[in-house]
Amino acid sequence: MTDRHSLLDSITGALVPIHRDGYKFVFGAALATLFLFLVLPPLGWLGAIATAGCAYFFRDPDRVTPSREGLVVSSADGKVASVTEIVPPRELELGSEMRTRISVFLSVLDVHIVRAPVTGRIIRSHYVPGAFLNAELDKASEENERRALVIETETGEKIGAMLIAGLIARRIVTFVGEGASVARGERIGLIRFGSRVDVYLPAGARPLVAVGQTAIGGETVLAELARSEGARELNSVVQSDRVRG
Repeated sequence: MTDRHSLLDSITGALVPIHRDGYKFVFGAALATLFLFLVLPPLGWLGAIATAGCAYFFRDPDRVTPSREGLVVSSADGKVASVTEIVPPRELELGSEMRTRISVFLSVLDVHIVRAPVTGRIIRSHYVPGAFLNAELDKASEENERRALVIETETGEKIGAMLIAGLIARRIVTFVGEGASVARGERIGLIRFGSRVDVYLPAGARPLVAVGQTAIGGETVLAELARSEGARELNSVVQSDRVRG
């Protein structure tokens, strides 16, 4: 009994829930699959594969977010496409000073739930219509359809998050609006079918990822803020070790 219970737990634990926004797509694909099985069974199997793929795309796994103060976590799953210094786009209203931008590219196989990079209050949410270029291209940050979000932390740092539609993506869904308070790692949006998320760091923040690295939304630490108490403690330890060495 115990062994069977453990096996059942292992099987159910491997199943990832589907986000509610995907229910209608999965249900529609399932209905089409049923119809195909009734009229043309060979095509029904293709429909079953497509339905499974749709359910896989809209999966919404739970994540364990680091709790240390002063950390900026990845807003999305995917590959770190760039870490660069750039002037933030006008729609973020973050001024004309250079900021570090960390871009994460989401393929169609990645989880497409977008999460808050920091704890704070959303002080700006602005939609910008645009094109649907390949989201891996740098110019996608300026030309593609996108949603600009700015989160202000309790200590006054402003972090920009740009949700960018991609070559296949045609809809950006946000779950929160201006004035809402969010926790680091909290679900704040969804980009359907391939996309990109840019995070703009405040001055003094130290990036902790490299181009080509795989990021996990809500878990991978992108950077630490300049006012991070943990960062100061870490630097103190490093300096002490150097002195003793």
